[in-house]
Amino acid sequence: MSAIGGLRGAEHIGITVPDLEAAKTFFVEALGCEVWYELGKVGDPEGTWMSDNLDVHPRAEPTLAMLRCANGPSFELLEYTAPDQVQRMPKASDWGAVHIAFYVDDMDAALAHVEAHGARVLGDGRKDCMSHEAGEEAYFSHFLTPWGQMLEFVSYPNGREYMKDGKPPLWKPEPVS
Repeated sequence: MSAIGGLRGAEHIGITVPDLEAAKTFFVEALGCEVWYELGKVGDPEGTWMSDNLDVHPRAEPTLAMLRCANGPSFELLEYTAPDQVQRMPKASDWGAVHIAFYVDDMDAALAHVEAHGARVLGDGRKDCMSHEAGEEAYFSHFLTPWGQMLEFVSYPNGREYMKDGKPPLWKPEPVS
């Protein structure tokens, strides 16, 4: 059955970053994403479009890049200038904080790669078993980008725990063609 309005899934995830060029470089070089298109600085210098439509200061001005990242939603990286801008990353426990999890086949190689690009891997042992959630040989690891955004790698080659009851996967790690 279709959701209200024919919802089909997540099309993109928007992430506000402090430096668009640095974020693009990290997403491309460390995560293998592709820059699909970019928009220069946009805004409404005299009106209220920005506050009416995005609930930001009326003089806020974003610059953006849309990235394609393997199998899943695309990413809209935004760098804003705004008179009332808060310039710190939220902690994972703060309201509105988000993290994005990427599926990888080789956890150790993926962690070493992002670490070589300035990410800080969190936790002891660099990867933690999530057998309570996903079964044997399932791992996750959180890391912070060079600007402090929390991201995560997950790997569950033998499926997830909830699938043992016959439920279909929430998401399938399909190879990208």
